[in-house]
Amino acid sequence: MSASASSKIPPIAQPFVSERAKKTLDLVEEFVEKECIPAEAVFREQLGEGQQRWTTNPAIMEELKDKARKLGLWNMFLPKNHFSQGAGFSNLEYGLMAEYLGKSGVAPEATNNAAPDTGNMEVLAKYGNDAQKQQWLAPLLDGKIRSAFLMTEPDIASSDATNIQFDIRREGNEYVLNGSKWWSSGAGDPRCKLYIVMGKTDASNPDKYKQQSVILVPSDTPGITVHRMLTVYGYDDAPHGHGHITFKNVRVPVSNMVLGEGRGFEIIQGRLGPGRIHHAMRTIGAAERAIEWLIARVNDERKKTFGKPLSSHGVILEWIAKSRLEVDAARLIVLNAAIKIDNGDAKSALKEIAQAKVLVPQTALTVIDRAIQAFGAAGVSQDTPLAYLWALIRTLRIADGPDEVHLQQLGRRENNSRKQFVGAKLKWQKEQSERLLTAKGFKPRISHL
Repeated sequence: MSASASSKIPPIAQPFVSERAKKTLDLVEEFVEKECIPAEAVFREQLGEGQQRWTTNPAIMEELKDKARKLGLWNMFLPKNHFSQGAGFSNLEYGLMAEYLGKSGVAPEATNNAAPDTGNMEVLAKYGNDAQKQQWLAPLLDGKIRSAFLMTEPDIASSDATNIQFDIRREGNEYVLNGSKWWSSGAGDPRCKLYIVMGKTDASNPDKYKQQSVILVPSDTPGITVHRMLTVYGYDDAPHGHGHITFKNVRVPVSNMVLGEGRGFEIIQGRLGPGRIHHAMRTIGAAERAIEWLIARVNDERKKTFGKPLSSHGVILEWIAKSRLEVDAARLIVLNAAIKIDNGDAKSALKEIAQAKVLVPQTALTVIDRAIQAFGAAGVSQDTPLAYLWALIRTLRIADGPDEVHLQQLGRRENNSRKQFVGAKLKWQKEQSERLLTAKGFKPRISHL
């Protein structure tokens, strides 16, 4: 019998996890392993084929939601030190739970902890006014509706959000919206009732970070055209979907503006910080599931190569060992970031969040790829979850900001914060070494450094 989830919490994180969170973590593990993963095949069958995939909410999902509610596994993502609407856990505590949710494609939604709704609910809870919370946050928290986040645009380099061209122009008591968005995750779901949209209200503002605003747009507003759902390595992620959408003279009330004009960057940074931790911890769970499939495959007595089970080959054992090392190390990076956020906020943990954002998907992809290789041709087929997991995780190296952007920011921050201190310290140490050598009767060494 495998050890419980709470008994596997890394010692470095144990002091920050309450007894209530430990009990909930064990419930999450059991719910995912015994309810969600077995239900995935039923979800796919009920979703159907063709156009039906975009008009169906599989009944098994509602059954799972009912079970999750009864177990108290609902809205765990809203951290208790920043929000009153959640289940009362810290980022660290939820991060441990999110690892198990990440092992299943249906578990996040079944517990109302699925992106992009989690980030959108954080925006509404943190920045929305009372009317916006009543209209949109309440039904999202209750799981009655879903939402989409519209930021990326097809005609610009969206890795630099200041490039955004989507136009938001005020006319009297309304805003008029024009422009295109794509990779609008969640827009394909028939239950998606709200778009949270980032655009420019003041393109001429000399401060390029004050040009953008965030506005709430009901998905059925006239003038919106959903052109298509984009695929990820051939997967359409139905019914969730990633929409390519255009707005033509779409009108919404002035009251739909979030926080105020020019506050878009502030809002988006507040949204993306914790969300990246959620993605990262779910990604740890995906890597753990890949390790399980790897171990099962290499110990399958039916699948021998050169007369031996795969587990008897040294390279396979090396794959398992490396995977265990890499995933455990990546987990600690994520937990460290979660603790840093809990002790302050996302802004105070920019370095730690960026570290998790870069390291965790790369680690998971390496581990998943090893499992795929062990399965051979079956690994790239629909007969294992590995191919889809790989495609899903590969997008994170782009979706949450390209690795290159995070690495540039990390490098700049590390260099700027340490260059003067390090230079002065090494100079002092060299001079001190020369003084000690002279005092002890030795001739100082010649050094060009």
